[in-house]
This record gives sequence, C-alpha cells and structure tokens, in this order.
Amino acid sequence: MSHRPSAPRGTHDVLPPETRRREDLIDTARAVFRAYGFEGIVTPTFEETEVFVRGVGTSTDIVRKEMYSFTDQGGRELTLRPEGTAPVARAFVQHGMHKRQLPVKFWYLAPMFRQEAPQKGRFREHYQLGVEVLGSDSPLVDIEVIAVLADLYARLGVPDIGLRISSMGDPESRAAHREALIPHLERNSARLSEDARGRLNENPLRLFDSKDDGVQAVMAEAPMLGDHLTDEASAHHDAVTAGLQKLGIDFESDPTLVRGMDYYTKTVFEFTCGALGAQSAIGGGGRYDGLVEQLGGPPTPGIGFGTGVERLMLALESTGVEVPAGLRCYVAILDDDLRIELLPLVAELRAAGISVETDLRGRGLKAMMKHAASRGAEQAVIIGKRDYDDGVATVRDMQTGDQQQVSLARLSEVLQ
Repeated sequence: MSHRPSAPRGTHDVLPPETRRREDLIDTARAVFRAYGFEGIVTPTFEETEVFVRGVGTSTDIVRKEMYSFTDQGGRELTLRPEGTAPVARAFVQHGMHKRQLPVKFWYLAPMFRQEAPQKGRFREHYQLGVEVLGSDSPLVDIEVIAVLADLYARLGVPDIGLRISSMGDPESRAAHREALIPHLERNSARLSEDARGRLNENPLRLFDSKDDGVQAVMAEAPMLGDHLTDEASAHHDAVTAGLQKLGIDFESDPTLVRGMDYYTKTVFEFTCGALGAQSAIGGGGRYDGLVEQLGGPPTPGIGFGTGVERLMLALESTGVEVPAGLRCYVAILDDDLRIELLPLVAELRAAGISVETDLRGRGLKAMMKHAASRGAEQAVIIGKRDYDDGVATVRDMQTGDQQQVSLARLSEVLQ
C-alpha cells in the first residue's frame, strides 16, 4: 500500500470553513491596530541564530530546547523564527530606525516555529499577531499596548478574559532581588529539580515559571521581586496600573508572573481565557528596554505583545458563534450555452464587491443548490434561457427559500 503524505506532527492544515473565521479574525485585528496608529512590518521567516541567542537569552527554554536551527550551504547559522520581538528589534537596528520620529509602532502577523510538545491550540508551527513599540519609556506606552490587546479580545468576542500584570523591575531592582533570592534557593537546593539547580545562578527568576511541583513549593516561599523595586521602577508600575484602572480594564497583580524571554524589564502582563481550560494563557508581553542595545543598536526602550491565532480560534469556537457565510451569492446558470454569455454579469457583480461563485462542472439545478449551500451562500441567482431573454433572474434566499424576480440591470443593487 502506498504511503499517503500528511502534515508533519505538531503542524496542521487550516481548511474551509475555519479559514473564513480566521480571515475575519485577522481583518478585525488589522482594524484595531490601525485604529491605534500601528503600521505593519514583515520580517524574514528565518534569522541569524545569534539574533535569538543574544536577544531572547541562553537561559530560556526557547533557546535551550525549542529552536529549529540549521547551518545553510554558505555556513551561516540560521534559525526559523520562534518569536516576533527580536526580529523586529533587529530590523529597527539594521535600518537605523532610531533616526525616525519616535516612538515607532509596528504590528505583524507571522508564523512562529518551536520544537515543543504539541497541545490543543498549540502547534510547532503557529501564527502570531503582535505589536511592538520602540522609542519611549513612558508608562503611557505600556497602558496603550495592554489596551490594544484588551480591545482586540473585546471586539472579537473572546470569552472569560482575565489579565495578570507584574513588574520585572530595572537592573538595580533585579540585582537587589537576586541577592535575596539566590541564598534562599541555595538553602533549598535539595528540593529543586536538576534542571532548576542548573538555572539557579544563570537566571533564577525563570524558576517562578516552573511547572515542577517541588520547584513551585520553593518559589512560593521565595522573596518577591516586587519587594525590591527601585523608586523609579515602582513609580512606573503604579502609573501603568493607574492608567488601566482609568480605562476600566480589570487586572490582577501577580508578583510571581514572569515571561519566557530574558529581555523583559519592568511591565510584564498575560491575558488568560477561562474557556481554554488549564492551559489558559492566550496572549501577553512586556517591556524590553535593553533589547535593542543587546542587538547592537543605541539604548532604546520598547514594549510589545504576542497572541496566537490558533489559540484565539480555539477560544472563539468555544462561544458557539457560527462561522460567517462564505459567499454572498451563487449564480446558477441553467443552460450550457449561457455559461460563457453570462461571464460579464458574474464579473460585474464581483467588481461591485459581491462575493460570487458559479458552477464550473455543468451541474443541474438541484446539484447547484446543494453546492451553493455547502459554500455558505446567502443568496442564489437562478438564470435560464427564457429569463435571460426577458432580462430577469430569480433571486432565492438560501435560508428561507423565498424567491423574487429581479431585473438583470438591478441585480447588483438588489444583492447589495
């Protein structure tokens, strides 16, 4: 028996009618981002590996375990993009965007690639929507970025949304916290997993994000970073939370919240969706004031977020909202000799912005109506030879079955 090809494990195909919901989702996101003044940016699917090693950090699971890296025929070390922020920061540096009027505000839609265990709504290749703002350290930017994502979820109708927020502090805050945290971890090293002991001195903050029960118990007793914030970092955090309250955006302060990249500073946040179950994270991000400098650029503050398209699709499916109709109109032509004759009519409807499909296989009327229903057509336009000679067509509502005769000259107007 011959082998049937299939998509690699951990990837997936998106087929109609799911593609219609996906397209609507992306259109909504584009409209939200533009409303806030964001411009689109597109970066390459693969980057020099060093972009992620330097930017994301060697202590992260992404760099240690999850990147798809390879050496090309020219001997260059390349990596399929595992996250969206470092590539945008690299583009900012490469193209000298620090010379523009700052801040610059970007949005993107791009595939990401990670070698991690596939889960429901989490794939090794997945698409991510995100924004990045570079060039301002004002807490107003943090507030706006969080508000953009909250607005997107609201407009999409994502159910049961929650927001957690914390501060990763500045370098001085982190240094003071580290002096208190390392001794605590060393005293409890026997309770830590081997992997956690290996990270103890490299980036102990990452242990707050561990899923290991023993590590979680140790970290529950650990000193909190929030207790070691400098006055400047604390004031920044207070301004962000005050702004969210002013906008009516509900949130929970969570001092244990850390994000998966080493570049985060000050504000970090994560949105959850109760409809997704135990793995409820649906999007998040934070501030990364040292990233551009780490990639060779001038000191430039930044902040952004990412939210997975597949996770959003899963959350929206839980609402039971129907997938939008695929077609406005299906043109059913009853006589073969009219199929070419009526091509200009079909083209005219499409030019008027009406989504139209017509039969391409020579079906009979019953089969064409079945095809129209399968395509989600809202209306069917039925035209036979006599109708055409009389300059009319029958317009059928595909939901109710109601019909009316319409002049071909007014067909576009009626369908709209």
